Amino acid sequence: MPLLVDKSYSMKCTGNSPPQIPHQWYQPGEILIGGIVTHIGCASQMIQFRQRSDQDYDCQPLVKQTSASNSSQNTGYAEPYRLYIQKGIRHINGSNIRQLLCLLTKFYQLVLALVFAIREINENPSILPNVTLGFHIRDSTTLEKWIYRITLDLLFASPEFIPNYKCGTQKNMIGIIGGNTLETTTDMATLLSLYKIPQLACGSVESDEDGPTGHPSVYHLFPKEALQYEGIVQLLLHFRWKWVGLITMDDERGDRFLQTLEPMLFRNGICSAFTEKAQRNIELENMDHMIMLKDSNSINFLKSNAHAIVVYGEIGTFLWLATILFVPAMAEALTNDDNVKRTSVGKVWITTAQVDFAFISIQKALDIELFHGALSFSVPSKDIPGFHKFLQLLNPSWAKEDGFIKDFWEQVFDCMLPGSENYAEICTEEERLEDVPATFFEMSMTDHSYSIYNAVYALAHALHTLDSSRSKHRAVDNEGRLASLNVPPWKLHAVLQRIAFNNSAGEEVDFNEHGEMKGFDITNLVTFPNKSYIRVKIGRLDPQVPLNERVIINEDRIQWNRHHLQVPPYSRCNDNCKPGYIKKKKEGEKFCCYLCDWCPQGEMSDKEDMDYCITCFEDHYPNQGQNQCLPKIPNFLSFPEPMSIILAFLAISFSLITALVLLAFIMHQDTPIVKANNRTLTYILLVSLLLCFLCSLLFIGRPNKVTCLLRQMTFGIVFCVAVSSVLAKTMIVVIAFMASKPGIPFQKWVGNHLALYIIISCTFVQASICTIWLGTSPPFPDLDTHSLSREIIVQCNEGSITMFYCVLGYIGFLATVCFLVAFKARKLPDSFNEAKFITFSMLVFCNVWLSFVPTYLSTKGKDMVAVEIFSILVSGAGLLGCIFFPKCYIILLRPELNKREQLKRKMP
Repeated sequence: MPLLVDKSYSMKCTGNSPPQIPHQWYQPGEILIGGIVTHIGCASQMIQFRQRSDQDYDCQPLVKQTSASNSSQNTGYAEPYRLYIQKGIRHINGSNIRQLLCLLTKFYQLVLALVFAIREINENPSILPNVTLGFHIRDSTTLEKWIYRITLDLLFASPEFIPNYKCGTQKNMIGIIGGNTLETTTDMATLLSLYKIPQLACGSVESDEDGPTGHPSVYHLFPKEALQYEGIVQLLLHFRWKWVGLITMDDERGDRFLQTLEPMLFRNGICSAFTEKAQRNIELENMDHMIMLKDSNSINFLKSNAHAIVVYGEIGTFLWLATILFVPAMAEALTNDDNVKRTSVGKVWITTAQVDFAFISIQKALDIELFHGALSFSVPSKDIPGFHKFLQLLNPSWAKEDGFIKDFWEQVFDCMLPGSENYAEICTEEERLEDVPATFFEMSMTDHSYSIYNAVYALAHALHTLDSSRSKHRAVDNEGRLASLNVPPWKLHAVLQRIAFNNSAGEEVDFNEHGEMKGFDITNLVTFPNKSYIRVKIGRLDPQVPLNERVIINEDRIQWNRHHLQVPPYSRCNDNCKPGYIKKKKEGEKFCCYLCDWCPQGEMSDKEDMDYCITCFEDHYPNQGQNQCLPKIPNFLSFPEPMSIILAFLAISFSLITALVLLAFIMHQDTPIVKANNRTLTYILLVSLLLCFLCSLLFIGRPNKVTCLLRQMTFGIVFCVAVSSVLAKTMIVVIAFMASKPGIPFQKWVGNHLALYIIISCTFVQASICTIWLGTSPPFPDLDTHSLSREIIVQCNEGSITMFYCVLGYIGFLATVCFLVAFKARKLPDSFNEAKFITFSMLVFCNVWLSFVPTYLSTKGKDMVAVEIFSILVSGAGLLGCIFFPKCYIILLRPELNKREQLKRKMP
């Protein structure tokens, strides 16, 4: 669609007059910068049937107001409630409240930021010298038809409004700043993109590609919403908030927010406790409606155990939330009912950058303390030198062209200026803005104002850069005006896309490849008793770093709500599962709601809320609380242990006794009792018993390769020699008795040769078994980490358990044969017949080793070793005591019996 300009100024344009917008501010200049600010919160003037709707400002209210007289039911709260409302709008009565035009007085600073920036530029000789910038700022609502009309009015302003034509006085509009809401930005972009006029938007940016970023003429000073979604998730993870509430607008944007954020929460183990959609119309003066809100489920979400609540939207969302919180606060203040609680206490509000803490005049009675400790995302901003002083000089009479200040002043100070009606007090025009709560006006520059300030400078620097690049071709007309003043706006796009400059606060301003500024600050809301607040920067959301590091928080700077019993506050569906427990799903509940169950035996969990228990490493075991792994204690029969000392003492004692017995027999080797029992076999038996006692010491101490090879082999062979010696002694007794009978050819078998043959042959078999054992699967040092839960058994792995039991079985076989032979020979007529003693010793020996097998198999670790040592010592002591103590008794104590005569006397 072409833009036609009548340069002759001779044509008279005709058309409909535009509607009278309540607020605008026009300051002429050689180059104009336009501005559109959503300053009107609600205007509920009724439209008559015969009245033209395009001539009246019929905006949709953010907070619907109706006459107090409409409240037909007397619930007992009506009159106190009306008085409570009058604290906020005491100059308005029920009969004329419907004519009230509510202003978001806080947004007046957006207008002032644009004006302040243009004044600075006009006074700065280094930017656009000899050029005067002007501005034209118009007020708006969120209704599309008014945004379109106001945008066209900025482009084609003339006494007769005809879109697409410039008639009468020319206005060189080089760019438009505006769109502090997404809807405004989108509607403006639809028109401005047709004429390729740069639009610098200071509102939110859609996350998808179908949003306003699709318009090439739009330059955003807000990052995309997708970055805020990531920031919300990372912020929740930082404070370990896994059970959160979500409040959105009741529109398509709110639905998109939920559809985008909830899957992200799910992937990060976070559940939404509830989702609440903000209603657009709340009849604040209708008592029936307010009581219905109080008693309905619409505020039950505040009773949820989710202490962290994410608020998404824009100013309308906050006004709805503030009104919802206003109801229980009002009831508590007026009724003094202890059962009425302020359900917002203990909540942590997490707001997106588009949400501002602003009230309208009817909400003056509401205390911002309800939001103390809130965490918010905001566009990074700094204090601009001179802006605070600029606000201090603000006065209703300072600029007659300012169409905003009259209504702003009257509503923010509850007074009337000349020409106003229905007010009880007269403004002195000496009121101080410093005394106004921050919910109605802030003296420090807000992030939205900072964005507008930078946007003005971005356009100015773009013009200056374009003018400088054409300096060689610049021409001066007869009036001294620069030819570059007639540059069409579309030529600024190439410069804006690569613009970069430092503002007066020293911060670099540029745009990324998508036409957006970068990053967010994270602020903490700190309230004061005078219903004001400040926002303290506590962190940063940086998109240039990895995802899990994008949120940087300084927790020391955070002031939480004083009602929080725990800092940081706790927001979970249920208590954490402590270490030692695992989560167990609750049937029918979200995964964030679960039970806690003990870890199974032998497993542990060392962190909170673990989904499964883990098994410790083989050399560790879970402690009693099953929340950490402890190193297992080595389990072996060490020398310092009391049991080892006792067993070693017994082994050495028996060895010494055996040695003494051997010494006694050697010293009395020529006595009849020693000669009668085969001295050679006696010496062999005593030496083998001595070695048996000593070999038990190989089982004490930490096993190593040498001891593992020696202990069982030595034990098997030495015990085989001892048992075969006893067998040989028994066989000799039997053969000697049989040889004494006539006709029995056993005389040649009697003697030492037969005894040695028996010992050698029996020992050879045992040695063969041991050799095969060593050659196939020898014992070796090993660690058993499974048999005992808290100890590592340091043991000798027998290699082949079959060969081990073959060794024991062979000894048992010899002992059984010996027992049977001795039992048969026990009644032979011999004064020094050992068969009785051997029988008894073999009975002890067999009982010990028969008991050994089940006991050995039922024990683990050092107890198993102790059982084997004990069996060796007891069986050896049984042989020693039963066979040799009677003889020692005669040799040492009854020598008179150790004579040949005594021996013959006992023979038959």
